Amino acid sequence: MLEKFLNIFRIPDLRKRVLFTLGILAVYRLGAFIPTPGVNTHQLELLFNAQSGSALGLMDLFGGGNLRRMTIFALGIMPYITASIIFQLLTVVYEPLARIQKEGELGRRKITQWTRYMTVVLGALQSIGIAAILTKQGLALNPGIGFDLMTVLTLTTGTAFIMWLGEQITDRGIGNGMSLLIFAGIIAGLPRGIGDLISKVQTAAWGSLTIFAVLLLAAGMIAVVAFIVYVERSERRIPIQSARRIVGRRMMGGSSSHLPLKVNSGGVMPVIFASSILSAPLLFGQMEWVQNNRFFQPIIQALAPGYPWYELLYMLGIIFFAYFYVSIVMKPDDIADNFRKSGSFIPGIRPGKRTSDFINDILTRITLVGAIYLIIISLVPTFLISGIRFDKIWLIGRFFESLPAWATHGLGVNFYFGGTSLLIVVGVAMDTVNQIESQLIMRHYDGFSPRSGRIRGRKNW
Repeated sequence: MLEKFLNIFRIPDLRKRVLFTLGILAVYRLGAFIPTPGVNTHQLELLFNAQSGSALGLMDLFGGGNLRRMTIFALGIMPYITASIIFQLLTVVYEPLARIQKEGELGRRKITQWTRYMTVVLGALQSIGIAAILTKQGLALNPGIGFDLMTVLTLTTGTAFIMWLGEQITDRGIGNGMSLLIFAGIIAGLPRGIGDLISKVQTAAWGSLTIFAVLLLAAGMIAVVAFIVYVERSERRIPIQSARRIVGRRMMGGSSSHLPLKVNSGGVMPVIFASSILSAPLLFGQMEWVQNNRFFQPIIQALAPGYPWYELLYMLGIIFFAYFYVSIVMKPDDIADNFRKSGSFIPGIRPGKRTSDFINDILTRITLVGAIYLIIISLVPTFLISGIRFDKIWLIGRFFESLPAWATHGLGVNFYFGGTSLLIVVGVAMDTVNQIESQLIMRHYDGFSPRSGRIRGRKNW
């Protein structure tokens, strides 16, 4: 394994890409220690410690602790993700934008440029909200218009710079730049999660079951990692037969292969998209006039993490974006058309519309399985942090008061051990390793896997 790892640095181009990626990640982490001017960071840290399982804690997850320390990268990559979601949705419902997308590389560049502009606008709007919250909470050292302008300028510029860093990794490095930035932020927060766990053990926060709880938590984390790897590598293989044809004096074709359809084609993107969408009302709800409004206050409270309405919308969002992402990546009509042009077919299925419908039916079923898997993984941190407040459901909440305390109020465990962050870490790590492995195999080097040099799917669904 060490020999295969050293092969990365024996290939000049791959070595430059890996070192460039590591350098960009180092710059990103360096910015995580530059505070926004005029903020009382000590009091802000105390506020986050008191609300680690609330909306602020959820928003801080994808920022790698930058929001907790109110650094120049406090907004993280979320404005860019939100802008990407907006334009991807518009390409489906707005025909002129769909035509631009079909123009190829030129259309893609136009949409990318508009996404950048939208990112700056969203970053500025969120910065205004954060400046108002800091002033309201008494965390501004010198409140006033000067502090507000400085906060908006600093945070918006930081968001634009993070967007540029992610694009540089995607173009000149290894892996998806935006996903790797989120990955780096979560990994950077892992020591804090371990320290929180050690602190609970030392103070016997879990009573006489301390050792048992720690062992159970470690076993659960290993089981979740194994489950994630198992499902991420699972695929449905559709057999494909190529027709025989005579080219000159030679007979071509007649071979058999398969079309692999991953159970979770969207990877971690549905979870990130759903979290990004739901983080907007959480930030909106921190404003004073919203909290004092008789109409908005109960709505914002019902949309807090751990409450049934939030979890329901979160699950529906994951299902929606799972199907939405697959509809963008996999187009059954194009696949069926490519089969027809190449003289290939699925045994027992007529070419054309029947082939397209057959592939679409399979995608519909396995995408639902993938979405349910993402929901299960995403609910793990909810039970670890705050539980689901079934007792707060209108009219029928009293029937859930007999549930165990861990079900409605959680275990109080740091969420860095939860399923959402673990899903992102494992998923991004596997995708990055696959890209490095593909580069090695393309240059006739062995991959990391022992036989074929490529990680195989473990299950046919």
